[in-house]
Amino acid sequence: MKIAAIIPARYASTRFPGKPLADIAGKTMIQRVYEQCKQINELAYVIVATDDERIYQNVIQFGGEACMTSSQHLTGTDRIWEVVEKLNLAVDVIINVQGDEPFIQPSQIQNIIACFQDANAAIATLVKPIEQNEVLFNVNAPKVVLDEAHFALYFSRQAIPFLRNEPTENWLNKHIYYQHIGIYGFRKDVLQKLVKLAPSKLEQAESLEQLRWLAAGYKIKTATTHETTIAIDTPEDLERALKIYNQNTHGN
Repeated sequence: MKIAAIIPARYASTRFPGKPLADIAGKTMIQRVYEQCKQINELAYVIVATDDERIYQNVIQFGGEACMTSSQHLTGTDRIWEVVEKLNLAVDVIINVQGDEPFIQPSQIQNIIACFQDANAAIATLVKPIEQNEVLFNVNAPKVVLDEAHFALYFSRQAIPFLRNEPTENWLNKHIYYQHIGIYGFRKDVLQKLVKLAPSKLEQAESLEQLRWLAAGYKIKTATTHETTIAIDTPEDLERALKIYNQNTHGN
């Protein structure tokens, strides 16, 4: 199985313009993501997909591989498919690694890769057991419910399932809830079809792209991670991430 990791990276961001080039202890965020991916021997390619010349030049300067893409894409999924087509990548699986996850663990990407040992897996993604009510009831932290084979049944911004006749403060003690971690793997032939799908009503209701794929009948295999991920959406997120990074690097 030949695998590529593609990292979508946009300069324009409402909450954090220039985010991929933010400095994290002497390296840009996009370089940190790239270097985490390069630790994985199973990856035949690691490529940054960007619509911005500044990001492209930064990747080239640190010795990485990048591909310029259209600025008209509405999703990272569309952007990575342009790279696959443009470079005519002869691969079986494409991993979409978020460009704002500078501390993603190689083991998490390997968990995604392992999902494709299941022939029924068209798409793969990560889930993490929820341990705090703050996460369970945070609408910015999507939740997912799974079937017995760990395929996703549904994603929601609400806490699902709803535990009837049980106070919400007890929910985490009564049921295992999962948070969705937004890294995806796709079989190449499946990705080619996904980018042609129109947004579904469920996707528009929840503002979650993966519901488009479920509504179209594609099976999403999940792997469980217990690693803490730090997605950076704002400058404040970056400050918190730097504190954690410094603590882990230099001790408390």
